[in-house]
Amino acid sequence: MIKKLLFLSLLIGSVSAFTASSGDASEAKPMERGNAEKGSKLVGTCVACHGADGNSVVGQWPTLAGQRESYLYEQLEHIRDEERVIAVMKGLLNDYSDDDLRDVSAFYSKQTTLVGKADESNLELGQKIYRAGNLSSGVPACTGCHGPAGKGLESAEYPMLGGQKAEYVVTSLLAYQTGERAIDDHGKIMQGIATRLSIEEIRAVANYVSGLY
Repeated sequence: MIKKLLFLSLLIGSVSAFTASSGDASEAKPMERGNAEKGSKLVGTCVACHGADGNSVVGQWPTLAGQRESYLYEQLEHIRDEERVIAVMKGLLNDYSDDDLRDVSAFYSKQTTLVGKADESNLELGQKIYRAGNLSSGVPACTGCHGPAGKGLESAEYPMLGGQKAEYVVTSLLAYQTGERAIDDHGKIMQGIATRLSIEEIRAVANYVSGLY
């Protein structure tokens, strides 16, 4: 019973933190959408790492195709403003205006994600963590924010995970654990969750989402 109460407290605390930082939902302004056609002309430097259509062919770089537009814009803004430091991207976005970043985000969000095949070795554990969490360690199910098919939630800027590169997901969760990516309210929520995951669970859930669609 105590474990269940702790588990619920984690969920409520996470949602409360996000709600408090976001203010009254009724006062929230709708996101300003980008122009995908304009964005297609601004992604020339992105191709080397993220692929021509946003489907990365290298595990360490994320697939951007099909990602939530709101999340992409938020992250690109963090990277440009050096709030989120990625060495290989340092300076690449300096000349991009807010509208440029919106257009790039719109372009990638409209591309189709190519979903790979997950490794069978730890698939069962990954599915368990993603769909049910871990009650004993206070890890909530990933479906609560990222959805049963890993599509994310546009209005809350929760990213799509389905089809994402497993290696990149592992790196991201470890960065959340250390606080490296706890740079905003979403990041702080993820830090609280990631610190409760074992390395085995991280690898398993990363593998599971790589084949999720």
